[in-house]
Amino acid sequence: MKAIVITTPGGPEVLQLQDVEDPKLGDDDVLIRVHATALNRADTFQRQGSYPPPNGASPYLGVECSGTIQSLGINVSRWKIGDQVCALLPGGGYAEKVAVPAGQVLPVPSGISLRDAASFPEVACTVWSTIFMISRLSQGETLLIHGGSSGIGTFAIQIAKYRGVRVFVTAGSEEKLDFCKSIGADVAINYKTHDFVAKVKEETGGQGVDVILDCMGASYYQRNLDCLNFDGRLFIIGIQGGVTAEVDLRPLVAKRLTVQGASLRNRSVENKAAIISEVEKNVWPAIAEGKVKPLVYKTFPLSEAAEAHRLMESSQHIGKILLVP
Repeated sequence: MKAIVITTPGGPEVLQLQDVEDPKLGDDDVLIRVHATALNRADTFQRQGSYPPPNGASPYLGVECSGTIQSLGINVSRWKIGDQVCALLPGGGYAEKVAVPAGQVLPVPSGISLRDAASFPEVACTVWSTIFMISRLSQGETLLIHGGSSGIGTFAIQIAKYRGVRVFVTAGSEEKLDFCKSIGADVAINYKTHDFVAKVKEETGGQGVDVILDCMGASYYQRNLDCLNFDGRLFIIGIQGGVTAEVDLRPLVAKRLTVQGASLRNRSVENKAAIISEVEKNVWPAIAEGKVKPLVYKTFPLSEAAEAHRLMESSQHIGKILLVP
């Protein structure tokens, strides 16, 4: 098969389409012929050499895909050859074929094209497992999403609104803020021109928000604590703003705050299967109802993976970027 290979750690130019061996099918796996895969920030970090794949995972990029099942491991009973599916991958999506544990496979949501289904697994599992399963975001509460126009952000806006949450977002341009509002964000804050803590306090009568989904890490840590309500929960899923911060812990203690962090890729197969099950039960109905839509900014041929990475790193996009073999 053909796959995108990282020839050496570095910039987008190190990505090359090459002939490689087919993936090996385990007893609990399905083999998917990839119809589309989606870019994630983790892919750019892996390309640079700073985010290696888990032990035993494919060395190739790509943590989600859609496609058609070609082969089944001997222990697989739910799926059959020819099923159209999407899947959460430990790696290997930037290829013509990928093997994945059967518990990480989902049916293509009703009403969604096979191509667009590739945009859902990573964002749905990340958002559902963090702010809903762990941080217990519930109807009537308030959520602040940093990076509201990203793939994660645009999905989080939609599913949070579906579940009766008031949504705040930050983004860096009026175009991105307007888009976030068009898909349901209640309050959109330009972090380049406004103090998001002051704006959150103004919009909540001084109380703050209940949950924050943060991709920045250190650079936002203190300000995140400052704009949480009593019993607020901060969930960190990225460290684009650094890993080390000096922090005033008084808000943490005084307001009974909870700070948590997690990545999805390094979780166990069993843990991922549990998340997939919850996503299918709680998120897929919202997609079927048309309340959560795939938001695809641009699609590239697999051979143009380098150009797709340049677009992602420019941060000019809104929503997801896809690659099609």
